[in-house]
Amino acid sequence: MKSTSYGKLYLIPITLSNPGETSVVPEDVLPQTIKRVIDFIDDYIVENEKTARKFIKSIHPDKKQPDLKINTLNKHTEISAHHEFIQPLLNGKNIGLMSESGCPGIADPGAVIVKLAHEKGIQVVPLVGPSSILLALMASGMNGQSFAFNGYLPIDKDDKKQALKTFERLSFEKNQSQLFIETPYRNNKLMEDLLQLLQPNTLLCVACDITLPTEYIKTKTINEWKKEKADLHNRPCIFIIHKI
Repeated sequence: MKSTSYGKLYLIPITLSNPGETSVVPEDVLPQTIKRVIDFIDDYIVENEKTARKFIKSIHPDKKQPDLKINTLNKHTEISAHHEFIQPLLNGKNIGLMSESGCPGIADPGAVIVKLAHEKGIQVVPLVGPSSILLALMASGMNGQSFAFNGYLPIDKDDKKQALKTFERLSFEKNQSQLFIETPYRNNKLMEDLLQLLQPNTLLCVACDITLPTEYIKTKTINEWKKEKADLHNRPCIFIIHKI
């Protein structure tokens, strides 16, 4: 049974770009709830400490950085450290969980901490903020009633080809939008692969730099995309396909 003395795990979305790297200010895309929560939380579990500290400073300039207790959670973090990370919650302190970009727990390692919190009977509090996945789907014009986010594509060339053909088939058979991402420096090569592998009438949405001044979101058929050049190199993108 949950102890009433436990702290709460707050899932804190951040901007889709690193603070200071663009002209976007947090107030443009984040609700005041985020600032109010950061006001009273000093313990954090984050994907990238440098990004998290910049974000906290941009939201709350007066917060003393040395007072922050930050644990880093990424693919290199030992599983044994997860219990150590949530110990402040069991001791009655609140913790903020942050991704490196967007919403924690979505295409983000933070999901393991959320799962552990539920197992311990700790209250999980999700906060409103930008998700590139949902924003891309909203702007795509594709099926928002049935969709699948497939994460990163395989690195192996043959496996990638098979995955893309599978996504295209599923989109047609299930009338289901298929979302996926690629490492940003491989985006242009992926675009070439999509134009070669997919059917001419398959719809493709490319949504990159979402919420930034350089935002680019377009949905066209593969045949139409062959007539347009888009430089996607090193730009965070969401790709969505749907065969019609």
